[in-house]
Amino acid sequence: MAARAALPKVCIALGLPTTEKLIDQAEKELAAGEHFLEFRLDYLNRPEQGVKAIQQFLAKHPEATVLATCRRHQNHGKYDGLIEDQLKILDAAIDAGAKAIDVEIETAEKVIDKVEHLRAKTQLIVSWHNYEGTPPLEPVLRRMLKVPADAYKVVTTAKKPSDSGKVLALQKAHPRVPLILLAMGETGFPTRVLCNALGGVYTYASPNAVEGTAPGQVSSRVLRNLYRIDKLSKSAKIYGVIADPVRHSLSPNVHNRAFQARRLDAVYLPFLVKSTQLKDFIQLCDSLPVQGFSVTIPHKQRILKYLDHVDLLARRIGAVNTVWKKAGKWRGTNTDAPAVTKPLSKKIKLNKSKVLIAGNGGAARGAAFALADAGAQIAIVGRNPDRVRALAKICGAEPLLREQMNGRRFDALVHATPMGMWPHVNECFFPDQVPADLVFDMVYNPLETELVRRAKAQGATIIPGLEMFLTQAAQQFEIWTEDKAPISVMEKAALEALGK
Repeated sequence: MAARAALPKVCIALGLPTTEKLIDQAEKELAAGEHFLEFRLDYLNRPEQGVKAIQQFLAKHPEATVLATCRRHQNHGKYDGLIEDQLKILDAAIDAGAKAIDVEIETAEKVIDKVEHLRAKTQLIVSWHNYEGTPPLEPVLRRMLKVPADAYKVVTTAKKPSDSGKVLALQKAHPRVPLILLAMGETGFPTRVLCNALGGVYTYASPNAVEGTAPGQVSSRVLRNLYRIDKLSKSAKIYGVIADPVRHSLSPNVHNRAFQARRLDAVYLPFLVKSTQLKDFIQLCDSLPVQGFSVTIPHKQRILKYLDHVDLLARRIGAVNTVWKKAGKWRGTNTDAPAVTKPLSKKIKLNKSKVLIAGNGGAARGAAFALADAGAQIAIVGRNPDRVRALAKICGAEPLLREQMNGRRFDALVHATPMGMWPHVNECFFPDQVPADLVFDMVYNPLETELVRRAKAQGATIIPGLEMFLTQAAQQFEIWTEDKAPISVMEKAALEALGK
């Protein structure tokens, strides 16, 4: 068989109910610069009409590359017909100009001779999908390799962080096999960015204006512009943020722009890690491998047990927000603490001020120790009275219950709870008066929280959470890269992400 042209590296998955909508969206993607389009014929009310849609579209746009798919409902598609009819539709799609077809293994292994006939006319992708989880994949690939094809697509559902590592490990184990490897769901997002860099044939993206065809798909604009998948090499350094939730995080926007500004072969990913999955995430770090990561809610305290070395300040605080690997050892520090005192000290003399900290988690601990070291007189209020008392005891602060707040005033308030953070933007820790003239809200998304709005209405001075976020992010960048952080680039990226 003659060598065939390589397929483009990003395929836009188009699943729409009518040919009119399908062609309209395909033309929009083409106008946005995307030339590799999957036409999901099984999504159409009448799949056979998709053949004519391919013909019409390619007659007008011969520069486009169309991948035709007509997956049966038994195999997680939407086509209700027989295998014979499925193959007839795909054969007609080839004649209409499709440069590739996707046939699920459940069909292909039953009619190997017939799909071999189709492969003589176009590129054949044999695919396997698991919507329940990520089982052992070597037996799956052995099964698929019995069907000769131009590429093999293995798609699982990530239930835990290490599932992404299992999927991508298949590429490392079989470097000469043309593979498309993806794990669906938010937890599997890293596979969508790293697949190509590790040698994958291509990755999938959702359309820019309509819903994609699989959980976890993001637009090609995000993959290309934010994660720079076209620029990453096989040896690119991997960083990220661990959180639950993680979708709201500005960190990927900020750090990826910083890597780009410094021309580094590196990428920063959002890792969804549930509170019970830290050990599993460390396994993923070793398999990818990950060079460093930011730590936020709910992991800042729990992460300590998985680190080989924690600096003295972070050990005292009992919370880490920055992790990196050096000489094969995991190291941790806390860049939150100096990011609290630096902006506050520009407004007040800390050693002569009364400061209220709202919160009792990792961020509050960092603020409490930093302010205690600066000589401030501290009070702490939070939603967990036992944790408030414990934190107050070890840093010499006054513990307060919410009902004890009536009539109390402070020189400054440091808000260190997630209340008011997207998507819970209407929440506020203080139901009535905000008890300070200077308010430092660590929440940065949205820029103006309900707390900030109320504080402004009272005439208080505001220190926005974005200032702290950028200060600690810059320190993280410098720890990881040993290069000066491009602060102005990082700030611009954060504001753009927040729509400002």
